[in-house]
Amino acid sequence: MPADNSAQNELKAIAHRAMLDKGLDPDFSPQVADQVRRVTGPAAIAGADIRDLRQLLWCSIDNDDSRDLDQLSVAQPLPGGAVRVLVAIADVDAIVAPGTPVDEHARNNTTSVYTPPQIFPMLPERLSTDLTSLADGQARLSIVIDMTVDADGALSAPSIYRASVVNRAKLAYNSVAAWLDGKAAPPAPVTAVAGMDEQLRLQDRVAQALKRVREGQGALGLTTLEGQAVYEGGKLADLKPDEDNRAKELIEYFMIAANGIVAQFLEAHQRSSLRRVLRTPERWNRIVELARALGAALPAQPDAKALSEFLVRQRAKAPARFPDLSLSVVKLLGAGEYALKRPGQAAEGHFGLAVDDYTHATAPNRRFPDLITQRLVKAVLTNRPAPYEDDELRRLAAHCSDQEKNANKVERRVRKSAAAMLLESRIGQRFDAIVTGASDKGTWVRIMQPLAEGRLMRGFKGLDVGDAVRVQLVHTDVQRGFIDFNRVD
Repeated sequence: MPADNSAQNELKAIAHRAMLDKGLDPDFSPQVADQVRRVTGPAAIAGADIRDLRQLLWCSIDNDDSRDLDQLSVAQPLPGGAVRVLVAIADVDAIVAPGTPVDEHARNNTTSVYTPPQIFPMLPERLSTDLTSLADGQARLSIVIDMTVDADGALSAPSIYRASVVNRAKLAYNSVAAWLDGKAAPPAPVTAVAGMDEQLRLQDRVAQALKRVREGQGALGLTTLEGQAVYEGGKLADLKPDEDNRAKELIEYFMIAANGIVAQFLEAHQRSSLRRVLRTPERWNRIVELARALGAALPAQPDAKALSEFLVRQRAKAPARFPDLSLSVVKLLGAGEYALKRPGQAAEGHFGLAVDDYTHATAPNRRFPDLITQRLVKAVLTNRPAPYEDDELRRLAAHCSDQEKNANKVERRVRKSAAAMLLESRIGQRFDAIVTGASDKGTWVRIMQPLAEGRLMRGFKGLDVGDAVRVQLVHTDVQRGFIDFNRVD
């Protein structure tokens, strides 16, 4: 394996080429840099329609190293066990105007791309990690999604408006989750703000109520693992799984609720929208086979509620194996995509979330569809015509779907190169694996230590997604991201 910084530099070069190969811009143009230089500060907080909510106990929860903070949350108890939940979304549109060089770069890439050696942000970092970020202790403009959650987790009284907010505590998933689970002391930012501990426990209670409702309606609770690069002194040391936890669930279920409310808001105001859809899975028969192998029966026709109940039982029964089952189901469900939704038109829905009305609106620093949706919402709030015609929204939906797939391919490609780098000295070793892909193009398997996916070159006959196999590493190629195994059982 290359020593010192050479490993990271080699992976950066691979990532840069992979971005170009998939039609993504790895670098910002001089025109983008010039536009950013002319931005003198965050968007001005002005206007009679902007509510002042800076006094509330807003907080952010994200990854340890995240600075592109898209959302804040706060909760307020109400009589009868209900809770008012407010989710503030960074008003990126207040600085990034349509048609500008920054907007055009974001429109081309449509998403930030996360690879082991580096992140390729959708927006320049001076914006996404500072001026358009809901940064710690800074007054910022936002779009607030306001909702009431009753004691049973039902949503009511939704509204959306513009407001000024201040992030009172920048928190991280792992430390908050450890505290909520009683395994660690509260993080320092929690103890530094009076009332923040009660605030977070209230938010957690509401999120768990929302989770119970979502699962009861058929939302799929899946645990997927992504390899996170670990460097020691500039040297790639490992790819470790980034596991789910209670703090991630808090944000996940608040964002699901907020995205649904935004979709319904645009529909109620007779506006077209960009929906996030996941169609009925074509490989449902294989999901039925996986369930049967585990002693469970699923209906012959796709049924999200039945699948959700099966997954809940399996998580409780075999938690250590649940990520493997989740990966198999995710592969068989297929990928989500974006679609134009006209007012009054039947919604295609999201099979995995068991909802009909769903959009992406909560991460405008990282995803272009969210910035599009933000502009559509602001047009309603300010009584202006929609900034996009239906034909343009349709083209953008297809483009965003395509570029998301390309970004995913880049991320997988570079993770495979990183894994190949870690494994190149381990040729001949054997591993437990699970089949992650099986088609005419080939059969792929995943191992856990390090978290890596490779191609099965021999012994793949008769295998399908979800099958457990024993494999031997036979070849690696860092530059091409190749990891080859043979079946040995």
